Amino acid sequence: MKKRLLIVEDDPGLQSQMRWCFSSDLDVDVAADRAAALALLRRNEPQVVTLDLGLPPDPGGASEGFALLDDILRLSPMVKVIVVTGREDKENAVKAIGMGASDFYQKPLDPDILSFVVNRAFRLAELERDNRELTNRQNGTNIKGVVAASPQMLSVCRTLEKVAPTDVTTLIVGETGTGKELLARALHDLSHRADKPFAAINCAAIPENLLESELFGYEKGAFTGATQSKKGKIESANGGTLFLDEIGDMPMALQAKLLRFLQERSVDRVGSVKPVPVDVRVVCATHRNVAHLISAGDFREDLYYRISEITLEVPALRERQGDSIVIARSLLQSLSRQMDRPSLSFSEDAVQAISGYSWPGNVREMINKVKRATIMAEGKRVTAADLELTCEGVPTENQLNLRQVRETAERDAIIQALQTTGYNMAQASRLLGVTRPTLYNLTDKYRIDTSAESVQA
Repeated sequence: MKKRLLIVEDDPGLQSQMRWCFSSDLDVDVAADRAAALALLRRNEPQVVTLDLGLPPDPGGASEGFALLDDILRLSPMVKVIVVTGREDKENAVKAIGMGASDFYQKPLDPDILSFVVNRAFRLAELERDNRELTNRQNGTNIKGVVAASPQMLSVCRTLEKVAPTDVTTLIVGETGTGKELLARALHDLSHRADKPFAAINCAAIPENLLESELFGYEKGAFTGATQSKKGKIESANGGTLFLDEIGDMPMALQAKLLRFLQERSVDRVGSVKPVPVDVRVVCATHRNVAHLISAGDFREDLYYRISEITLEVPALRERQGDSIVIARSLLQSLSRQMDRPSLSFSEDAVQAISGYSWPGNVREMINKVKRATIMAEGKRVTAADLELTCEGVPTENQLNLRQVRETAERDAIIQALQTTGYNMAQASRLLGVTRPTLYNLTDKYRIDTSAESVQA
């Protein structure tokens, strides 16, 4: 992509000097006032803008410059704005950074320093663009609805893709809100049973006296109110997949009947003596520690071995390195589109809050917080306050430091590029738009291990 810079400066002499600072590989546009700047912003879509706050009709103040800064961030939230101020005007520089400017430059003009600051802004814009592209490339997995970039979750997805075409009974374990049902549906969708029924039942949500009839069905007259025969969930899933959620909460009496079904692949309806053969693939899930349940006598050991021919252990969100911000951005993109609020993006304090928060409710909690923030956000930036992250997610003074923020973004982009390309340095360097020697220097700088084996270990 051609690099394009917009210089907003009302002094003709400074306009010429600033143009002279940049090499021929940049397309440079110049605007002398707010209206001209907005017109060029819409027409040419620059990645970087240098903005002198002192613009007409308030060349001696900063009101017009701040108004333009707000317009730019509202129309093009991804643009990197470098605010140009006087040497003694630190207060306005700090205010501009707080509004969303990415950097500031103090007069008088020094060509080398200005060129360095602008090129750094272009680099940051490229890294963020690469981050978004990596996020949009299904985040390393072909599983619908699963957003993942961490080695921990990608390993689960790779195992799922291998298991899905088979009929092995699978147990998915993980904390509440980690997406166990989503993975169960993926096992069904990626199997040869995809065009057949997917029947799900939550063993913890149905009273014990009703769960048997819901699972196995019943015959007419089997009990008071049974005015006609009814298929259970198992029969309804014939040819497809049966998902037993929270199987750790299944009553012991039903565990014996389920074990018999798994052994014989036939069901006995309540009130019937004639078994009904059923062909289903069984997937189970629980947030509970099954080993502890077995020790306590609350779960049959023989049933556990039947349902766990393959076990998928879904890591909690706090254990998924780098996934929290990737998932949050994907959710924001989707929810903002649904709520007709496109172009929403996270502010820097929101990014730090999301990365620093432990997410005890996992992805389910994140969905709720991002949905609320999408509704409550004012303007185009979603803040930590909009997300109601004020404790573990509060940014420290170091996290607010611009250099630290830029280095964090650069390091995250490098890690994601390496993970996406299977730690192929040549491919990762092309993805990041840098040479291989530069990538090696950056991995050394940030102490990033470039061997896939060390990450998977």
